[in-house]
Amino acid sequence: MGRVNGKVAIITGAASGVGKEDAILLAREGAKVVLTDVNEEAGREVARSIGDAALFVKHDIASEDDWRKVIAVTQEAFGGVDVLVNNAAILAQATIEDTSLELWQKIQKINSDGYFLGCKYGLEAMKQRPSGSIVNMSSMAGIGGVSSFCAYSASKAAVAGLTRSVAAHCRAKLYKVRCNSIHPDGIATPMVFNLHKSQTGAPTSQAHVREKDPKQLQARFCQPQDIANLVLFLASDESRFINGAEMRIDNGYLMWAD
Repeated sequence: MGRVNGKVAIITGAASGVGKEDAILLAREGAKVVLTDVNEEAGREVARSIGDAALFVKHDIASEDDWRKVIAVTQEAFGGVDVLVNNAAILAQATIEDTSLELWQKIQKINSDGYFLGCKYGLEAMKQRPSGSIVNMSSMAGIGGVSSFCAYSASKAAVAGLTRSVAAHCRAKLYKVRCNSIHPDGIATPMVFNLHKSQTGAPTSQAHVREKDPKQLQARFCQPQDIANLVLFLASDESRFINGAEMRIDNGYLMWAD
């Protein structure tokens, strides 16, 4: 207990899924947490469940004004910012042939521009603090590419490149701020499992396979808590010398030979 005592953390996309688990775990380990999301009702409910150590701010991560507001509210409420978890994102299924320019730009605006703004304003708030940690949620899709998620894969590759650039900048400037990316394969969240179903009315082909083979489900998909455990480590001073790392959390997916 107390691995992030005294730290103040902003977690985007914290109304559900991974962001929710991040916020709960960081608060349990001693942090003050600011939850942000476009889903105001669910976000406020999560903050209420955590208690006095949490507050919620409605936040469109693609809006520069919203980022300024979130940073200002956090500093006013808790005195500063020590940790930023860029977690909010959108996912859409479309190959290069199916992806319209409109869809491409929508995904980049949130998944790429939103993380750029978070890093920019998060770093500005952290660099005068004793230490700081930016954790960017990328994806294995940003490393290997996924045919059916063209724009999403590109956006997550951009997050990885952004992370390395921010880390290099902090190192060069001797800021005590670290920036690392997390690259999950599949995460067992409603957003993932309901994606294809919401578009076609049928279950996803992957989900269909795993319904027949539960062992594949266990091997391929981690739980949100698994991601939160890694976020906690990167937020804490235990990882003080880890900077610019791409942390795969995929159960060896890239090493599969069959």
